[in-house]
Amino acid sequence: MSPATPVPIVEALLVDLQLKDRQEGAATVIEVGGEIDVYTAPKLREKIIDVVAGGSYHLVVDMEKVEFLDSTGLGVLVGALKRVRAHDGSLALVCTQDRILKIFKITGLTKVFPIHNSVADALADSA
Repeated sequence: MSPATPVPIVEALLVDLQLKDRQEGAATVIEVGGEIDVYTAPKLREKIIDVVAGGSYHLVVDMEKVEFLDSTGLGVLVGALKRVRAHDGSLALVCTQDRILKIFKITGLTKVFPIHNSVADALADSA
């Protein structure tokens, strides 16, 4: 009888992060879905760096499909805000989920980020 080969469960635990971006007038909307955590946050960071490097300095991050957000994800968003402000840009968030909004309230980041109920509201506010 041979010993059972352990199966790595880490792969099963990883949740992918879905990212889509589109141009809406002068702003770029980045739709985020899934979990933003220590494993997936670098993917969001790279997307934002690419968008800003492409000359888009007014961003709307649509977080309506985000299921989880940790401190690493918050750090990416704060870094993104600094990055766009260096170009006189802006970053607005779209989030209506209480569990995600609570994180922004607890950390005081509701005073840093404009948070809107819809992409349309965020775009209208930045115009």
